[in-house]
Amino acid sequence: MKTALTYTKINNQLFKLKDLIDPAVESENNKTDEITQLVSIPKGESPEILIISSYPPRECGIATYSQDLKNSIIQKFGSAVSVKICALENKKTTATYPTEVKYHLITSEKDNYEELAVKINNDDRIFMVFLEHEFGLFSGKNGSYIIELLTHLKKPVATTFHTILPKPDHDLKLIVQKIAQLSDSIVVMTKNSSAILINDYGILDEKIKVIPHGTHLISPKEKGVKSKIHLENKLVLSTFGLISEDKSIETALEALPQIIKKFPSVIYLIIGKTHPEVVKNEGEKYREYLSAKVMELNIQNNVQFINSYLSLEDLIDYLQQTTIYLFTSKNPNQAVSGTLAYAMACGCPIISTPIPHSKELLEGAGINFDFKSSGQLANAAIKLLLDPKLLKQMRSNALHRINPTAWQNIAISHVKLAQEISKGKQNALKFKMPEISLAHIKRLTAKHGMIQFSTIDIPDLETGYTLDDNARALIAVTKHYYLTGELDDIELINTYLNFILFCQESDGSFLNYVDIECNYFEKNHHENLEDSNGRAIWALGEFMTYAHLFPERRIEKVRLALDKSLHYINKFQSPRAISFAIKGLYHYNLKKKSTEIENLIVALADNLVSKYRGVSEKKWDWYEDYLTYANSLLPEAMLYASMSSGSYLYKDIAKKTFDFLLSIIFKNNQIKVISNQGWKLKGKSPNQFGEQPIDVAYTILALNQFYEIFQEVGYLEKMKIAFSWFLGNNHLSQIVYNPCTGGCYDGLEETHLNLNQGAESTVSYLLARLIFEKRVSPKEGSERYSDLQLSKKREKASKLLNKIPKDISE
Repeated sequence: MKTALTYTKINNQLFKLKDLIDPAVESENNKTDEITQLVSIPKGESPEILIISSYPPRECGIATYSQDLKNSIIQKFGSAVSVKICALENKKTTATYPTEVKYHLITSEKDNYEELAVKINNDDRIFMVFLEHEFGLFSGKNGSYIIELLTHLKKPVATTFHTILPKPDHDLKLIVQKIAQLSDSIVVMTKNSSAILINDYGILDEKIKVIPHGTHLISPKEKGVKSKIHLENKLVLSTFGLISEDKSIETALEALPQIIKKFPSVIYLIIGKTHPEVVKNEGEKYREYLSAKVMELNIQNNVQFINSYLSLEDLIDYLQQTTIYLFTSKNPNQAVSGTLAYAMACGCPIISTPIPHSKELLEGAGINFDFKSSGQLANAAIKLLLDPKLLKQMRSNALHRINPTAWQNIAISHVKLAQEISKGKQNALKFKMPEISLAHIKRLTAKHGMIQFSTIDIPDLETGYTLDDNARALIAVTKHYYLTGELDDIELINTYLNFILFCQESDGSFLNYVDIECNYFEKNHHENLEDSNGRAIWALGEFMTYAHLFPERRIEKVRLALDKSLHYINKFQSPRAISFAIKGLYHYNLKKKSTEIENLIVALADNLVSKYRGVSEKKWDWYEDYLTYANSLLPEAMLYASMSSGSYLYKDIAKKTFDFLLSIIFKNNQIKVISNQGWKLKGKSPNQFGEQPIDVAYTILALNQFYEIFQEVGYLEKMKIAFSWFLGNNHLSQIVYNPCTGGCYDGLEETHLNLNQGAESTVSYLLARLIFEKRVSPKEGSERYSDLQLSKKREKASKLLNKIPKDISE
């Protein structure tokens, strides 16, 4: 069996895969780890993955899959890795391929396979090959010509089987076993396919990797944005993909009369061209058969053929208007369906024949029915259409079931597999920094403030507003405005600021919970609101560091609110309320230079010192007998207190306690913050799951401040590792930030993500992301504007701010 180790002998050179994996920041003695790899990458060039596959403009499912895979790797890792294509062709063609197509393989010419292997072997940039396999793509009996390529290929290779046939005959079994023997890893898309390889082909379990078919993250339909497709007042059933007899679309057509009888407004969309291979062999015979079937059943007013190969944008438009997606394949050996996955990604409830893919995915998200059973299909459709609540629940379940298969996650899985096969040292993957987006921030912001919760990406207005969320939002968007001068930020800032001021009571304290009509919830009077009050002080205090950007009348209101709260702050007992207040007071006093505020900071810090001395011991450098939420806030506040007072005691305690916390939450090149499902008690092991974005974000804010003061490179390194948690460097290897919506998922659980994108998590991500605009490097952040450009933008924005109503009641 060819292995990665064999190739090391052929090319026994070392290189550092600097751009593919996040290099550990140089230690203080300027030494870096050396990483043994298989090939010598030319200096200044990115390591390269080669995908061998059919590829657009060729029209087939695997071509689309490979293009999506290539795009997702580039989008996820940027210039850290290059992805090129070897396009499969039946014969020499004049087709115009995109620039990423580097090689071609004429699959009907046996000699061409060995010739391609030699080219790949001699290409120094390629460190990994992914072979996309379908038996019909390669010539020879059972596609046996591909053995020629694999036999001569000396680069690490993973073969992805898009189809696995159960109960193979002797010849087919030998071919698959030989492919597996010559591959470093076998990728399949379902657990069922893995089981078939193990049980029917005798492939070792440890050689098989299950990586699902990827799906696109879908942008929510924004209010006021009209669809190009007019299907108002229709119940839409749809099927899409390249049309062939295997799709058994007649099964759906035969079910329609029964469905239409109950629901006359039903329309069935059959979306897609006839498969090019079908057209080549038999023309439009199958489509003509379907058209005749429509006439025979007298359902022509309820069926629409869309005979084109749609762009992704248009396809998603159709699917977002689909009430139920119908998958009617009559092929029980079809391992996976990209069309099924795409429909689920758009939140479509599914009615499907029981191919392995649908049986694994549809739990709670649809209904399976027997092959060719139009009666079962009709009954299932009627059941769902009669029950809007069930349809809504299935939409939510579809999104939750399919989310792990987002292309971003599939890209991570493929690059991690490439690392493993090429014997790469398991450092954190270096992800491309996402562009900053306020799309979901704006979506969550209503007339009077930021809405607290969201159902997936739809704000839940009934949950109302909280002081907590609007305080964090004020800080985040003000920082964004400072960096970009964006005009849109002004109205958001004004909204959040007005809400905070609205929540202040006559005694200087703040209430937290407000309904959508700006009435206070009763629970304000039954909960301890110290932490919320602390957040308000933090927000208003930090806002004052940007006072020069805003009209004086706005600043004066903030100054009055802060001064009004000073006598109340001294009553705080909660360590987190105290810590938020210290941060806010420190920033407020940078220009105010008030002895009263300096003394208040000292009093608050002494309270934390007292708590620390009361519980700390040799193996427990902390302020409480447990670690709970927002832990990094406490040592960060002590650091700010030392900056205000010059106290070495505060600085020493700040560093000891922060380093103690970091020793617990950073393991194996990942951050794992304290679980919200059970706190970490002194002397006890922490719970492992239930991580929230806000705790990761607070850790990043603290790391940034500690690096600023101590200039220890380890803090900078951990800051980058912590941010990578949002991008997929976590125990699920899944993205927590959704770059499509601009929202952040609410939590990372043991086996899944909480897909709701509420205010707390979304604003927390933005706070963390903004740290990297200037902190890490000019390449990784993006300083968008010159000082002159920013000055002009802010001047224009300031004029707009003067026109905005002064008070929430207006």
